[in-house]
Amino acid sequence: MSVTAEREPESAVEKGIARKVRRRLLPFLFLLYIVAFLDRINIGFAALTMNRELGITGGQFGLIAGGFFLGYCLFEVPSNLLLHRIGARVWIARILLSWGVVAMLSGLARSATDLYALRFLLGVAEAGFFPGIILYLTYWFSQREQARTLALFLTGAPLTTILGAPVSGWILDHAHGLGMSSWRWLLILEGLPAIVCGVLAYFLLPNRPAEARFLSAEEKQLLTERLRAEEERKRESNPVSAVQALRSGRVWHLAATYLALMTGFYSMSFWMPQTVKALSSHYSNTTVGLLVMIPHLVGLGAMLTVSWSSDRRMERKWHTALPVMAGATGLLLLGSAPGSAVVNVALLALVLAGIYSFLGPFWSLPSEFLSGFSAASGIAFINSVGNLGGVAGPWAIGAVSQTHYGVYGGYALVGVALIAGAALVLLLPRK
Repeated sequence: MSVTAEREPESAVEKGIARKVRRRLLPFLFLLYIVAFLDRINIGFAALTMNRELGITGGQFGLIAGGFFLGYCLFEVPSNLLLHRIGARVWIARILLSWGVVAMLSGLARSATDLYALRFLLGVAEAGFFPGIILYLTYWFSQREQARTLALFLTGAPLTTILGAPVSGWILDHAHGLGMSSWRWLLILEGLPAIVCGVLAYFLLPNRPAEARFLSAEEKQLLTERLRAEEERKRESNPVSAVQALRSGRVWHLAATYLALMTGFYSMSFWMPQTVKALSSHYSNTTVGLLVMIPHLVGLGAMLTVSWSSDRRMERKWHTALPVMAGATGLLLLGSAPGSAVVNVALLALVLAGIYSFLGPFWSLPSEFLSGFSAASGIAFINSVGNLGGVAGPWAIGAVSQTHYGVYGGYALVGVALIAGAALVLLLPRK
């Protein structure tokens, strides 16, 4: 529980300002996250036809999917520090434009080697986007509001698949123009919105409350003073510089925790379409997209419920750990489930309910003791290390899938990683 939340309950006026900021900023940030997450994970749907055309093995696909995170992690911290210095409006627009170009070029790849390079470059281009948005939200919302606000923003992850899965499946079944395979059209068409949104971000995003035209002068002053007072208390109780944040034991603890948790998150993002497709040879790509959508709908509802509960109780650790344990249970049970589509989709729903639910409470933890440049570097570092799970998880499943244990053996391995992550959450200090 944060000091601010304990000592200064928010007034009705401050809650009204938070609602107004939420209404004006979150819809657009939400759209940006959907576009980002779609370009990050649509390779999982492209694999339904791409792997066969290019002769890509399960192990190679795991490396292709994970290659994004190598570039992403290397440039995460400097990108976030530049966002804090230059301003969110210019830097987020730059990120969107550059990754949109690389995402569209991925549709022209001719070999696994091309995809290794392009996925790495996509990660470099997008580096700093997610932690940048997390940092940006701390410029606008107090600690008490953050889990709920983050959850509303992070609903872009399940909604990306809810909306994108059937669309991606439809493109794979019907887009074959100009002599190009449908998976190429999938990557090209779904990369285009990032370029459009990059232009919009430059004109629509205010850097700080002082630039917000939708707030009155009194509202700007009240919000700025509230957030400044909260930052000053954090500095007084735990003064941390940008460099010290990178050496902080608690930051490293959170980074290791996030690494374990994200192995499960991205394993499901990249491998679920192929897992569902394997349930029946009669499923079209469109049907696969519709079935994949169901677990994400369940995950979305669970995510909002858990984050609301976390803010209401101002409790983060158990609201992170318990959902992760539920997700791990689902992964461990998948291998022993019968071949029924209903049972498998139900277990996948349990997995995603657990995986999505931890995000809001978890990302409220760093801002309890970091602010300013320390938040910029610390949040970026946690996200950077954690996203290496996007390399480890998909690669491990790809490697294990080529043994007699099959893909479900890989899922069980990822389930063990989630259990380790839940244990690390519970070992965090109380305050």
